[in-house]
Amino acid sequence: MGPVLTFTLNPTVDLFSEVEAVRPIRKIRTSCDRADPGGGGINVARVVNMLGGKAEAVFLGGGPTGQWLDALLEAEGVPRRMLPIAGDTRVSFSVNEHASGYDYRFVRGGPDIATEEMMPLIEIAAAKQGGYVVASGSLPASAPADFYARLAHEANRNGARFVLDTSGAALKDTLAEGGVFLAKPSQGEMEELFGAELDEQGLCEAALSLVRRGQAEMVAVSMGAQGALLASAEGVIRRSAPRVKARSAIGAGDSFLGAMIWALGEGWATEDAFEFAIAAGAAAVLTSGTQLCRKADIEALYPMPGL
Repeated sequence: MGPVLTFTLNPTVDLFSEVEAVRPIRKIRTSCDRADPGGGGINVARVVNMLGGKAEAVFLGGGPTGQWLDALLEAEGVPRRMLPIAGDTRVSFSVNEHASGYDYRFVRGGPDIATEEMMPLIEIAAAKQGGYVVASGSLPASAPADFYARLAHEANRNGARFVLDTSGAALKDTLAEGGVFLAKPSQGEMEELFGAELDEQGLCEAALSLVRRGQAEMVAVSMGAQGALLASAEGVIRRSAPRVKARSAIGAGDSFLGAMIWALGEGWATEDAFEFAIAAGAAAVLTSGTQLCRKADIEALYPMPGL
C-alpha cells in the first residue's frame, strides 16, 4: 500500500512530570520530567515507524516551539515535513500525582492558522498515490470544520484510504461528506456525535449506522479498559482489552490507531489488525506519561512471529 501519510494541524510539544501531590499556592517540585512530540497524526506516524513501517508526518509548526517539536522528531528518526506558520506551536503539560495516581492534563488551544497556511496540506494530500492518509487530532479553532473532509476528498481521488481520528464538529462534518475508510472515535466522541449516552448495544448500533449510511467503511470505537468494537459491512466485532496494570492512559488511542494502520498496511486480516490494535492500546497504558506503546510490550500481549 505504500507509506502512510499523516496530517497534524494542531501539534504540540508534550511535557510530562511526576509530583508527590498537587497543592495550591506553594511550589511543587517535579521529577521524571520528559518532553515528547505530540499531536494525533504525529503519534500515529511514530507508532507506525516504531513497528517497522514507513510513515511520514506532515504538520504545521511555528516559532521556537515548532523548532523544538521538529528536533524531537528528528531525534526519533521520524520522516516529516513541517509547514511553517506565523504562530507558535503549542506546549501541553501533564502531571502524574503519586498520592492519587491521577494524571492531570493541561492542554492549550493552539495558535490561529491562516487559510493560506493550511492550503499546502490540501496539495500534499492531492499528490498522495495510494496507501493511507491519516488525519488525526483536533483542528485549530480558526480552521473550517470541513477541512478534514477536503483532505478526504483529495486522498480518495488517487486511491488512498482516508483514516479519521478527531472529535466535535470536525468529526461530524467529515463523516457527513463520506469517503472515510476508517474512523476511530472514542466512546465519548460517539456520544457527543449522537447527542446521547450510549451503552454497549447503543454504541454497536450507532457505529453500524455510520457504515450503513456510507459515511465510513469501518468504525473502530475505543472504550478504554473495556476494549473496543469494530463495525463494518460484515457486522460488529467486539473485543475486550488485555488486563494490565495501568500507569497512564495518555497516548492509548494514538497507539491503537497507529498499530491498526501498520497491520492493515502489512496485509493482515481486518480482525487480526483490530486485535493487534487493542494490544497496542493496552501496551500504551503500561508506560508513564506521554510515552506511546513499546514493541516489546505489544508482543507480550499479542505474540506475533517476526514482530
